Amino acid sequence: MSERKGPHPAKPVIGISAFPRIVETSIGRTLLHTASRFYVESVVRAGGVPVVLPVIDPTDVDSMIGAIDGLVLTGGGDVQPSRYGANPIPETQNVDPARDDFDLRLFGLALERDLPVLATCRGMQIVNVALGGSLVQHVPALTGQVHNWLDRGIEPVHKVKVEPESRLAEALGETELEVNSLHHQAVRDAAPGTRPVAWAEDGTVEAIELEATSRVVAVQWHPELLEDWPEQQGLFRQLVDESRRG
Repeated sequence: MSERKGPHPAKPVIGISAFPRIVETSIGRTLLHTASRFYVESVVRAGGVPVVLPVIDPTDVDSMIGAIDGLVLTGGGDVQPSRYGANPIPETQNVDPARDDFDLRLFGLALERDLPVLATCRGMQIVNVALGGSLVQHVPALTGQVHNWLDRGIEPVHKVKVEPESRLAEALGETELEVNSLHHQAVRDAAPGTRPVAWAEDGTVEAIELEATSRVVAVQWHPELLEDWPEQQGLFRQLVDESRRG
């Protein structure tokens, strides 16, 4: 953890990758670099200090990352299919090449500097693509199952099974639990050097970890939205605890 002066023990600073959005403001439609209050509050409850990381030129990320002790890669739109050697299908949408550039660089430097990382939803997909894996562009087309869960993001809607010998299981304290689901894309081919550690009942990969480090945990659901579930918040406690260790 980076050294900071003050009368109280320093809390680890946790960077939260921003989701750029066009929002109607008092001066008209404006691009804002946003982070859900659920991410912010989850980090605070876990004992960290959250800072939102705006999407900037990737060449400046080197300077940015030196200010944080841990990283949350957040959800959002789809990753550009060309990043993993695929052509887009009609269901792939809300692609933001600038955010892809930023998130890929951000994760790459976090990995290089051995920072703890918690990746959620799109964040997990970024981790997999960054390391050479591929994505299912539209899960219902693969599984044949269509679920209407998008309006139930703050409640668990399906089960996942978790590999007992995993950092994920350690954080959750569970090897089978229910999660929410706001995604239509997922891991197809797990990247070299990663291993799936959780699966939905339809076989969709719901979490991956890295073989070379225990400091990266990536999940396909949104634990920050399940704020009243202690096991889900355990992922943020694990991240902050790891960030304290430096």
